[in-house]
Amino acid sequence: MQEGKRQKQVAAVLQETLNDIFMHLGLNMIEGGMVSISNVKVTPDLLEARIYISLFKIEQPAAAMKRIEDRAWEIKKHLAEKVKHQLRRIPVLQFYLDDTLDHVFKMEEIFKQINASKKPDSGS
Repeated sequence: MQEGKRQKQVAAVLQETLNDIFMHLGLNMIEGGMVSISNVKVTPDLLEARIYISLFKIEQPAAAMKRIEDRAWEIKKHLAEKVKHQLRRIPVLQFYLDDTLDHVFKMEEIFKQINASKKPDSGS
């Protein structure tokens, strides 16, 4: 189903605001790795927001996600303060691990292996 204009607008506001909140709360760096919000999807009724979090160079992603989820109430409180004039109701926040970066790195490794195996053949 196609995302509506209002859904996209609310998602963009939430993503920008949540990035600021993560920096303010010190959640953008966990265990020496980087945490960023890669995407936000909002349901058509604007009552639920799925926040996709990308983790870079973090040894234990599950522990990092748990740390974020443990502070979800605090994140929502700060979010409510910042967007109370833009939204009637603050959506329920659901955090998901975005493993797209992992897939990208795996694909790059596969391509490197393919290219390395082709190089000896091209010399003949």
